This record gives sequence, structure tokens and C-alpha cells, in this order.
Amino acid sequence: MPLVSVLIKPVSGKCNMKCEYCFYNDVAAHRDTADMGFMSEQTLEAIVREVFAMADGSACFSFQGGEPTLRGLDFYQGFINMQRRYNIKNIPVTNCLQTNGLLIDGEWARFLSENRFLVGLSLDGPRELHDRFRRRADGSGTYAQVMKAAESMKRHGVDFNILFTVTSESAAMAGKLYSFFRKNGFDFLQFMPCIDPLEGERGKDSFSLRPLEFGVFLRRFFERWSAEVFSGGNISVRYFDNLVSIAAGLPPEACSMRGMCSCQFVFEADGSCYPCDFYVTDEWRMGNINNLGLNGLFSSTACRRFISSGSRLPEECHACAVRSLCRGGCRRDRENPAMRNYYCRAYRGFLEYAAPKLKELAAYIAERLVQSQEMAEQTVDKR
Repeated sequence: MPLVSVLIKPVSGKCNMKCEYCFYNDVAAHRDTADMGFMSEQTLEAIVREVFAMADGSACFSFQGGEPTLRGLDFYQGFINMQRRYNIKNIPVTNCLQTNGLLIDGEWARFLSENRFLVGLSLDGPRELHDRFRRRADGSGTYAQVMKAAESMKRHGVDFNILFTVTSESAAMAGKLYSFFRKNGFDFLQFMPCIDPLEGERGKDSFSLRPLEFGVFLRRFFERWSAEVFSGGNISVRYFDNLVSIAAGLPPEACSMRGMCSCQFVFEADGSCYPCDFYVTDEWRMGNINNLGLNGLFSSTACRRFISSGSRLPEECHACAVRSLCRGGCRRDRENPAMRNYYCRAYRGFLEYAAPKLKELAAYIAERLVQSQEMAEQTVDKR
């Protein structure tokens, strides 16, 4: 297999925050065993060994939670040593960490920089938005600590992006959000619509993001982003970047934009494996890395069933004018009898508006890349 990518939850759902909208608390609550404890070094080693045995082209290890830094820096230092021991093919390796930032200090930042981790830092925007839902268990806000973590990573040269959750409240402040991120020098952004609980009617919680609100957010945020790109700015917004790739005839890297589900190999702390971070439930347990290798997990009944059921779309999608851009969206948003994406109206309205500009952006960015390459070649020639 050319690329093998795994997502590891070394502390299960444990966290030093208690976000009101946390989707993983809800997912874990739907298992017989909600908390899988702390991952052992033996289980981590089994994962690392299997990845390098299967991968031929490259490997990607991502750590999430809960809050993965709770496992301690020693755990990750041991992980790096395992990679050196088992990567006998010398294939390229990407390491990623998604964190709330509360434990990121100078020591952590140096480690992440020296070992070239790509870090995702959760920050929902200015203090009033971030502290609205992202709080500690005692109810206190976390904005100041997260901003401190961002500064520490900047000082140590850590590659990091900002992940923010779009709620009903923040969707109405798209312009303010964009200005905040740019003012603070955050050049790499990704957002996700707030996920409602697995059961119950959608749109009923205080944080719930409704389709009309999401559609307004998408358009306003895109307008700010595209204007900056056309003026020569180097600002990355993952969802928009993927749309430009599709408009240019290239495949998207985001799984929710491929039109079909694949196996993510999500490992809980006890070594249990699941096909997707949104479906770490007993129904979709594929097996355990301590008993089965990656090939065995991939060929499991649960994995095959997940992949085959993830590509089904409602009939109306096949005749949709923006299907090539939307591709049905994330399966989690199609968990209803009609299999219709909950945000269908938002995506359709936005993409119908954005499609012509996406083609212009694809051509403009391609031209900029050519010009940049020509300038680099001229510089080399002068030497």
C-alpha cells in the first residue's frame, strides 16, 4: 500500500477541558466502554510496526483525543524512537497532533518543532466566541492559554494550523472571525461545522449550526478569503483549497469531499480499531491491533460494510448541478432515512455562487505557481 495513514487516540476521550459541543464525548457514550484508559507503549509499538510493514510510499501518524498531550511527552519521545527502529524502508513520514493547547509550553514546542510535527490548534476565534463553549470543567475560559500556546509554537518554529468549530453564534460573525485570524497572523485555517449528537433531532442544541446559518457563513468567509488570494495573499483555508483542487481537475485530500468513505484506521487507547473518527462505536469496531494486523483489520466485516455503505447517495444528488464539487459531503451529515446531507441547502447555494470564481482561482493560482517556479529558476541561473 503506497500510503498508510492512522489516527491514534492515546488517552481515549480524556480531556482537561469540557467543551459543550464535544462530539467525541457523545460518540464514546454510545459504547459499552466509554473510556478505554491510557494507551500502552506495547499497543503503540504494535501500531507503528504494522504501519511500516504495510506502507511502501509514505506513512502518516495523527494523534487526537480527548486531549492527546495528556499522555505525556515521554510517550511521544518513545514514539519517535519506535519510528526510527521500524522505518527500515526509509519512507517519508508525516506526524500530526491535534491539541487544545493547554499543555503546550516551551518544552512541548521544542519537541514538536525538532520532530517536525504538523499541529492543529483548536481556537474558535476571539475570546467571546472561544470561551463560549471551549471551557474547563470548572467553567473557566481557555482563550488566554490557547493564545499563549500559539505564541510558544511560533517562537519555536512549529508548523501549525488553526481548527475552529462553526456554531450558530460564530456563523453570524464570519467577517469578524476572518479578521481575527488574519490579525493574529494565522495563515492556515480549517473549520468544521458543529456536530450535533448521534441521536435526536438536529438543530436543537444551543451550539447547533443550522443549514441557513452555515450557508451564510460559507459565502461570507469565502468572499474574504478569495479577495485576499486574488490580491496575492498566501492564506490557506482547507475546505476552499480542496474546492479549488477539484475545480482544477485534481483530487481533494479531505475525505468528506471524495464522494465515498475509506478506512481511516482509528485506534482507541486499548488498540481497538474503527474506520472513522465519527464512528468509534461498538457497531463499527473492526478488531484490535494487538490481535490483528492492519491487513486483517482492513478485511474485517465492519470495515467492508462501512466502505460499501458510505458511497450511497440519494437520487437527487445525481442530477445536482454542483455534484462534482459537493459529492454528497460527509457521511455523518447523511445519517437520516433519506441519506440527504443535513447541510444540502447550504452547500448547494454556496457552490452555485462560488463555482465560477473557483475556476478563476484555480487558473490564477496555477499561474502564480508557474511564475514562482520561473523566478526560482532565474535565481539559480544567476548563481
